[in-house]
Amino acid sequence: MHVLRRRTYTPHVSVTIPVVIDRTSPVPLYHQLAEQLTAAIEDGTLGPGDPFENELSLAARVGLSRPTVRRAIATLVDRGMLVRRRGVGTTVASQVIHRRDELSSLHDVLTRRGQQVSTEVLEIDPARVEPVAAEALGLDPQTALLYIRRRRLADDIPTAIMNNYLPPRVGDLDEADLAARGLYEILRGRGIRPVIAHQVIGARRPSAAERRMLELTAGDPLLTMTRRAFDSAGEPVEYGDHCYRFDQYAFEVTVHER
Repeated sequence: MHVLRRRTYTPHVSVTIPVVIDRTSPVPLYHQLAEQLTAAIEDGTLGPGDPFENELSLAARVGLSRPTVRRAIATLVDRGMLVRRRGVGTTVASQVIHRRDELSSLHDVLTRRGQQVSTEVLEIDPARVEPVAAEALGLDPQTALLYIRRRRLADDIPTAIMNNYLPPRVGDLDEADLAARGLYEILRGRGIRPVIAHQVIGARRPSAAERRMLELTAGDPLLTMTRRAFDSAGEPVEYGDHCYRFDQYAFEVTVHER
């Protein structure tokens, strides 16, 4: 006779994240909480699959109302950082790169997260004529730009294909240097410092080549971003046309009332 034994499931204990709420700050309480919880996920205090403190317990611990805590948690769910599952509760989502609305290179973002970054330099053309890129930088459409195309990996997972167009003043770039460092770090070393940029974020279907390079399956979308960057004198620094794996990347933007 077979005896059916019920397996006892012992859930993991959720990590208690220290939270400091400043009630005198103009920043909404839910946003203060959401930002501190986001930081705990980004710095690895909470890892993928970790259970998340339930909203009732969290509200009592930090002295906030339940609706405020619920809104903060919903913010992280919307960002793709937390996942709610029936019967399981709220857990930290699989690792996704969350890029904030700051002027930084993908290499810098990944390095800050403690990920292993590798870059494949696919092409360097010191005299590429690309009217769209030149006009975006306020240059004559026939200006010969320095063009570089790279594939970036995070922990051996293909994450992005990056096309960058740089003005002639940048000069030549070394392939080994591009493979080892971020573009903005290289530019800063040459005294070229981007301080302002205009970005357009979107999505589209990948080409067959992009699907192979990013190891996507049929029907998977791409996240896209174009960026025009300038220095403090208003001189053009870079035009970027990048695409990212949809399941490895997210843009995070904070909008303020004017």
